[in-house]
Amino acid sequence: MTDDPSMPADEAVSVTDDTEQPRERPQDVASVAQRLEAILLVVDEPQPLVSLAAAVGAPVAAVRQAIETLVADYDGDAAGPRRGFELREVGGGWRFYVRAEHDDLVSEFVNAQAPSRLSQAALETLAVIAYKQPVTRSQVASIRAVNVDSVVRTLVARGLITELFTDPETGAINYGTTDALLVNLGINSLDELPHISPLLDDGADGFDVEGMR
Repeated sequence: MTDDPSMPADEAVSVTDDTEQPRERPQDVASVAQRLEAILLVVDEPQPLVSLAAAVGAPVAAVRQAIETLVADYDGDAAGPRRGFELREVGGGWRFYVRAEHDDLVSEFVNAQAPSRLSQAALETLAVIAYKQPVTRSQVASIRAVNVDSVVRTLVARGLITELFTDPETGAINYGTTDALLVNLGINSLDELPHISPLLDDGADGFDVEGMR
């Protein structure tokens, strides 16, 4: 007992320290799968196995097995219903996606909830993407010096930009504009966009005008 006056103080401290050691996270498939779902629910870019393993505190092999279990579950191969979303591997990483057959439904819902006008932040982000495409979110954020994750999701939902491709090395998604933007602007091609470089002072507002029209 730690209150025994005959016990040396250093031994009493060691007993207390041992009881405060954190427990290791369980490594069974179900527990790892639950932690994976929590992480995958909030990511915006496909995550490689190594990154997921570090995030959930499990070996890569255990994460791979848990992902296979989740994929089978969502696809309805585990005696359950087929879900409206899927866990898909893209560019060497994993991420949740709406199933293709529900794309129109989700787009209609999001557009119905969205305001008719774009915010100033959305307009600025859309302009950067239009002039710099193909471009990643991190590149847009670097140019605007703010986080653009939610704005990019809004522009995708409004059908003004789309995912063009995923970088095979970094897993970063590259975005570009859609024909819907051309329709809204009343132009036939991006070549009709005004030249922006003459409108900017050298180095103004931290913009990188290299490659911009």
